[in-house]
Amino acid sequence: MIVVKFGGHAMKDENGAFAKAIQAAQATGESVVVVHGGGPQIDAALTEKGIASSFIGGFRITTSQIYDVVEHVLANEVGPQVAQSLSNSGIKAKAISGRDLPTLIAVKKSRLVDGTAADLGQVGDVVHVDATQISELLASGIVPVISPLSADRACVAGLNVNADLAAAAIAGALDASALIIMTDVAGIYRNWPDKSSLISSISKGELESIKTTFAQGMAPKVQAALDAVSAGANAVRIIDGTDPNSFAQALLGIGGTLVSA
Repeated sequence: MIVVKFGGHAMKDENGAFAKAIQAAQATGESVVVVHGGGPQIDAALTEKGIASSFIGGFRITTSQIYDVVEHVLANEVGPQVAQSLSNSGIKAKAISGRDLPTLIAVKKSRLVDGTAADLGQVGDVVHVDATQISELLASGIVPVISPLSADRACVAGLNVNADLAAAAIAGALDASALIIMTDVAGIYRNWPDKSSLISSISKGELESIKTTFAQGMAPKVQAALDAVSAGANAVRIIDGTDPNSFAQALLGIGGTLVSA
């Protein structure tokens, strides 16, 4: 079982490399779950509507107005587009929202990765994963394509979950053999953003000891890697998803930053 976070500027598959790598994984008997983001698409939709958006510690401050846009873009546009792209390549895929059933239950996020208190609005921390629908799709040979949206404990309000952290929660719940996070950088830099300080492999304990040194969008990715391993995933590999060959290499255990127990 492999969970792949597919998002941001890495969400381009012009030559079908992402789909081909999934097919290669399936050919070996691996099941694949895709969790997608959609930051650039959300930014574009908010700009079109004239809605200002800001971030704290790598997390988008999500008002109720912004949440409505986020949910529409992720669940009605990006997820179905990713699933359709995979289907066009011969892979059975279905887009689902983490808020459906619900698959993801979360509580409002109150602290950043470094522990600083923050009011982020309708941003969630996943506290439970109901893998029923995911397992049913996998049993039918279908790749679940999951939007990182969640319900609150009362199943009344929706919460926006960082896609990296949603993927980590799902990977842990499924006891995944690996979580692969496709981003737009080569991996984790020990001295962010110094590219010469790329870490090829690191233990969970060592990464935990330096996690507060990361900023902006890298902070949630680091926390996601830690969460996934803590929750039961065997390993996490963070790779440059803008490289069309990086996912296939990651399936072979090559490239990016490997985080293990």
